Amino acid sequence: MAHFEEVCKQSDLHPKPAGLVLQYGTAGFRTSANKLDHIMFRMGLLATLRSKKTKATIGVMVTASHNPEEDNGVKLIDPLGEMLTSSWEDYATQLANTDQNELVKTLKDIIEKEAIDMSQEANVYVGKDTRSSSSSLSQAVLDGVKALGGHSKDYGLVTTPQLHYMVCCQNTRGKYGEATVEGYYRKLSQAFSQLAKNASNRTDDQKHLSVDGANGIGAIKVREMESHLKNHMQLSVFNDGSRGKLNHQCGADFVKVQQTLPRGIKINPGDRCCSFDGDADRIVYYYTDSQGDFHLLDGDKIATLISTFLKELLNEAGLDLKIAVVQTAYANGSSTHYLENTMKVIVKCTKTGVKHLHHAAQEFDIGVYFEANGHGTVLFSDGAEEKIQQLANDTNINDERKKAAFLLQNTINIINQTVGDAISDMLLIEAILAIKGMTVQQWDAIYSDLPNRQLKVKVSDRRVIDTTDSERRAVTPAGLQEAIDDLVKKYEKARSFVRPSGTEDVVRVYAEADTQESADALAHEVSLAVYGLAGGVGDEPKPLH
Repeated sequence: MAHFEEVCKQSDLHPKPAGLVLQYGTAGFRTSANKLDHIMFRMGLLATLRSKKTKATIGVMVTASHNPEEDNGVKLIDPLGEMLTSSWEDYATQLANTDQNELVKTLKDIIEKEAIDMSQEANVYVGKDTRSSSSSLSQAVLDGVKALGGHSKDYGLVTTPQLHYMVCCQNTRGKYGEATVEGYYRKLSQAFSQLAKNASNRTDDQKHLSVDGANGIGAIKVREMESHLKNHMQLSVFNDGSRGKLNHQCGADFVKVQQTLPRGIKINPGDRCCSFDGDADRIVYYYTDSQGDFHLLDGDKIATLISTFLKELLNEAGLDLKIAVVQTAYANGSSTHYLENTMKVIVKCTKTGVKHLHHAAQEFDIGVYFEANGHGTVLFSDGAEEKIQQLANDTNINDERKKAAFLLQNTINIINQTVGDAISDMLLIEAILAIKGMTVQQWDAIYSDLPNRQLKVKVSDRRVIDTTDSERRAVTPAGLQEAIDDLVKKYEKARSFVRPSGTEDVVRVYAEADTQESADALAHEVSLAVYGLAGGVGDEPKPLH
């Protein structure tokens, strides 16, 4: 087994620091960049095995998304552009933490368990973000692929969603599109142009959008794409990486958490703006009003805009397709109420984490999912795409139905169904606002968010909290849910839930109510209940006011 000799030889060039233990989670591996060299090499090995097992191309993306510049990370992409299947996440963790001298044995165990034919060809696509550490770390991935005799294609600097897209295109043999960055720009921009033609005369002001690129890869790629959009859109890109630091006081995560404008953006009241995160798989919109107050349109508002547009098109097309919006417990109560009661759209709640949302969205003809942080997309079942296609090609239908089918067709083409994609989501939102002739203020006014507050409580062991009902109710410790129920009754339009963090020993508390004061008070009281019943450590939570 010459490959294993090569693995041993190469592995010595990518040694594992003693005592370091890391876990592969929803976001793959993420930590300080200087601790990741051996991880990258080993993920190159794992991606090669996964490719041999699935007889398909696998992706490896080097990024730490919205984390600070000094961090980095890596995630694997499965054949249809989806996240790595959970049984292989365990292999990733195992491989990452294996001592140097046990590495080949661990590889052989995986090969045996999965009955992998080592003579099978392997193909791995590798991409990276703009961090200074990404070049050497992506080289370590390529070394890992090579050590096991796999073939690799290095895409260099790409957004995370672009690499997901390439993997899907390759494995569908071009059915999803062409596996090049140019092909991606062409597919999305052509669909956008077709949709924009259905907007009545737009002024240059209406075509203008300010984009905060988080000083990351999204800024570079949206600039590259601009030339494809011809006169349909006018972009001003801020935080483009020429001066500022990646994700520092800018980007979707900063804007969402701080509820304020990113640094380095100059806008007038009422101007439409959006922020990407560091690897461009999240987007949030916002504007300031004439009083200078900041207004955020997060994932809930985005999901509402998109699902409303799709529901209206389905009605106009006369298509009986089941459309649903998938949310987590963090979705604002007002959005759920509006979708269910006004739009009569099915709303499904699921556990926090993109994987759960994506999976739930696949249960419907059309599934729209967005986390409040702005990560999300729309999934169309094969059957739904087929019906839309048939209708668009039907010569015996009236003009209204034909136009709706045509708009649905182009909407499918503008969406990156593999994963949340800031560029694709931005184009879809811009197209919808243009077709509906809506301003950002009118979009914001569809419903008013209930005031809410999120807090964290430090505990000695987060596992004492167990939840049910998509994390909306606590099963343990005894008495906690009853205490929360009693506290909620004190306030109007109130709800609250608690859930353990996936990464640290803290319990996350969410509360909403009819006023900010009530939401803050409820969140504080629930925090005290958690502190008392779930083993809080340190000082007890202090009131917010």
